[in-house]
Amino acid sequence: MTVGDGERLAGGMANAGGVFRRGGVVDRPASRNAAGVHAYLAGLRERGFDGAPTAVGLGGGREQLTYVEGDVALPPFPAWAMTDDVLRSVGRLLRRLHDAAAGVAFDPGADWDRVLADPEGGPLLCHNDVCPENVVFRAGEAVALIDFDLAAPGRPLWDVATAARYWVPMLDPDSAALQYPAGLDQLARLRLLADAYGLDAAERAELPAVIEQAAAVGRAFVERRVADGDPVYVEAVARYGGWARWDRMQDWLVTHRGAYAAALN
Repeated sequence: MTVGDGERLAGGMANAGGVFRRGGVVDRPASRNAAGVHAYLAGLRERGFDGAPTAVGLGGGREQLTYVEGDVALPPFPAWAMTDDVLRSVGRLLRRLHDAAAGVAFDPGADWDRVLADPEGGPLLCHNDVCPENVVFRAGEAVALIDFDLAAPGRPLWDVATAARYWVPMLDPDSAALQYPAGLDQLARLRLLADAYGLDAAERAELPAVIEQAAAVGRAFVERRVADGDPVYVEAVARYGGWARWDRMQDWLVTHRGAYAAALN
């Protein structure tokens, strides 16, 4: 859909309706620490990571970033976005991001938006929202991550847990059926993601608990948005089964903790 001199881009929740493409540039609302995020993106580029946009401009509450060509999966997620090969490519891309981010200096005390961040902090800036809407594909290969608004200090394993929640997905069957193709083997896909990323034995042992922690942080984020009357989140919670769905998802993670650990061993 074209608005003014720009094409409105679909997807997302926090900035829904406010993101436009003008040629090779995306114009969108700036995050609270957009200047820090822009410096981070520049640092990634200096480290040889080409899987993220480049900052172009900042001002007036808006930011401009390079447009990344490719396909993005929007819910309900199409079958092509949930193949094993696609999942492997997401794991590899996330590992490349973290390897580059490990060499990017940042101020841990800066005003990072920590609403979905690792509560324990960590040694690098994590993306914190590795959902299908934020991964760009070409020919079935994950080539870039977008929307770094929520980047904040954390453990690399936190991003892996976030990715697992969305891409495995780490959901009870009723919740998964609302947005995902049928027949996804949760245990096999969790192991596949861990293998593609390259988790070591200690990280594999820790991952199920970190996924549970990330789910709790995600719920708290949604609860705050709903309490603030954000219409996008109020509608989404109602559409997908209310808080009973969140209870069901979190209970599922706890109940299957042992199975996840065995699959990762």
